[in-house]
Amino acid sequence: MPPLSAALSTHRRDLLKLIGATSVATGLLPALPARATPQPPAPAPIAPGIVKPLPPEVFTIRGTNAETRFEAFRDTGHLTPADRFFVRNHTSTPRLNENDWRLTVWGGALNGRRSVDFSYGQLRSLPSVTRTAVVECAGNGRSFFTTQQGEAVSGTSWTLGAIGAARWRGARLRDVLHRAGISSAAVDVMPRGLDDDFISGGLNLGRVRRPLSIAKALDDVILAYEMNGEPLPYDHGFPVRVIVPSWIGIASIKWLGDIEVSDRPLESPWNTQFYRLFGAGHPPAGSQPLTRQTLKSAFEIPVGAALEVDRTHRLTGRAWSAAAPVHTVEVSTDGGAHWHRAHLRDAPRRHGWVRWSLPWHPRRTGPVELLARTTDRAGNRQPDRTPHNTQGYLFDGIVRHPVTVVAPG
Repeated sequence: MPPLSAALSTHRRDLLKLIGATSVATGLLPALPARATPQPPAPAPIAPGIVKPLPPEVFTIRGTNAETRFEAFRDTGHLTPADRFFVRNHTSTPRLNENDWRLTVWGGALNGRRSVDFSYGQLRSLPSVTRTAVVECAGNGRSFFTTQQGEAVSGTSWTLGAIGAARWRGARLRDVLHRAGISSAAVDVMPRGLDDDFISGGLNLGRVRRPLSIAKALDDVILAYEMNGEPLPYDHGFPVRVIVPSWIGIASIKWLGDIEVSDRPLESPWNTQFYRLFGAGHPPAGSQPLTRQTLKSAFEIPVGAALEVDRTHRLTGRAWSAAAPVHTVEVSTDGGAHWHRAHLRDAPRRHGWVRWSLPWHPRRTGPVELLARTTDRAGNRQPDRTPHNTQGYLFDGIVRHPVTVVAPG
């Protein structure tokens, strides 16, 4: 296996300096009198290793990750701006330099070559494609296994905001593989990132990497260097990341450094230990490695929002399916007793989501559970419950969204 470029660096010193400067500055602030008001606003939360600002009205910090509050999508249009796109980090965001970056393609299924390197400029010189696609963590919705179904699961307690939609531009993975000399014996390819090694349970699992079948690799996968018409931000994979449309987010490796091309099936902890379904109802060794995501719907109003009685409110949200374009979205304002078809504000397309809306005129005050369910063109519909798995993947059940109808203020 060839070494990765030694010139790349994660620049952790920047983060340490920031933390140190914050500590010193806090220590120099004079004590305020007991009667002094108002108090300054609390500083925005910081997630270790994330570069971009994380304002609390937009993000919820979850360990090394940042989940977008779903109501923050309401005024964003069809695409998710980079400053509102969720962040899933196993370790921390590296700050890489495109001038030093190299992609190494290597392995036993190359024709007569040990490895082939591509510079950033060489990759950008290849024919480019643009794909609009959502990227969604396999654990998106995980917390509802516990809060709605009363079942214990492990992993980051995402609600529904571990998702974002963007217009990605880059080179086709198949073009890169053909330039490198892929042979007809190729079975799997495995992209690997340039972030730090991931430590789990005291074990070093190495850099994040996950195999793709050669059929998928030669289909619609791209090596993206732009997001919504701009170079990738650091937190979203700069200088180059993999985009695997409709597959679980772990397949879309960020900060791409090398790709192994193999004439045999490949394994990593991310398709053996993680990203399979374990638990009752699944094989002892787990299901087959997860590939395609599932379907969901979500409201763009805060959980627990207060809505005035005897007024017409415009309920809005988003719906998506990895199997087929969205067909319908239905909304219930009485806990599921009756369903009303929402208006789709976008033309449904593969790999993306649609915005939807529905007017609602509540007639009485009190707590209400709003429900939304998606049906796609392949006939898949969100179920009432998702079968349990111990790591909480692929939740697709209908989510109960509590609000309160109040008297006019």
